[in-house]
Amino acid sequence: MKGVLAIATLGILLMVSCKDSTEKVVEMVSETANDLHKTTAPDSIAVIPIEHATMILTHRDVVIYVDPVGGAEAFAEQEKPGYILITDIHGDHLDVKTLQAMTLDSTILVVPQAVKDKLPELKVKELVVMNNGDTKDFDAYSIEAIPMYNLRKDALKFHEKGRGNGYVLNLGGQRIYISGDTEDIPEMRQLKNIDMAFVCMNLPYTMTVESAASAVLDFKPKKVYPYHFRGTEGMSDVNQFKTLINKENSDIEVVQLEWYP
Repeated sequence: MKGVLAIATLGILLMVSCKDSTEKVVEMVSETANDLHKTTAPDSIAVIPIEHATMILTHRDVVIYVDPVGGAEAFAEQEKPGYILITDIHGDHLDVKTLQAMTLDSTILVVPQAVKDKLPELKVKELVVMNNGDTKDFDAYSIEAIPMYNLRKDALKFHEKGRGNGYVLNLGGQRIYISGDTEDIPEMRQLKNIDMAFVCMNLPYTMTVESAASAVLDFKPKKVYPYHFRGTEGMSDVNQFKTLINKENSDIEVVQLEWYP
C-alpha cells in the first residue's frame, strides 16, 4: 500500500512540476513576444491641437508645427519646433506675424512656392520649398507634398490646384496625412497605408461632412482626426462624420480632439 501511495505521490509531483515548467515556458514566450512588439511596433505620435488648422506633432525629440497662427503666445507652453510645415497662403494657415515673433534659428521651414512668395526674410535654419509631387528626406522623417484644391465650380476661387500642399509624413514608423484646405480630390482617395489622417470639412471653403466621410471610406486610414471644421455658418457636424464612417467601416477609428477652446 505504501508503494502505491509513493508512486501516486511521485506522479502528482511530476504533474505539478510539468505544469510549473509549462507556465514558465509560456511566460517566457509571452515576454519575448512583448519585447519583440516593443521593438517593432511604430512609436507613438503625440498630437497637440492648438486651434482650427494649427497643431503640433511630436515623436521622441522631433517637434513639428503645422500652420502656426495666433501669435507666439499660443505656443508659449510648447517645445520649440524643429520643423514648421505651412500648407497655404490664407490667414488661417500662414501668419507672418506669428512666424516673425518666434525664434526659428534652429527650425526648418517647409512651404509651397506660393507661401515663399509671401514671406519676408526670416532667420530660419533652412527654408525648403516643396510643391505638389515633391518628396524630401530629413534626418528624422520624410515628407511628401500632396495636392489640395477645390472641385465645386463655385469654390474653385478658394483653392486652385497646385498652389497649396497637403502633406504625408513618414514619421516614427507611421504615415500621417494632413489634408490642408481641400475637397475629396482623387489624390486623397488614392492614398495608401495611412495610419493617421487629419481631414478638413468646412463650407464654403473646403468640403461637406458627407464628402469628407466618403473620401475617408475610400482611402481607409487607421485613425482619422476631423479638424479645420469651422466655416462661415458655424461648426461642421463631426459627430455625423463619425457616424457616417463607422456605419460603413467600424475599423476606422475617428478621434475627436478639442480644436476650438
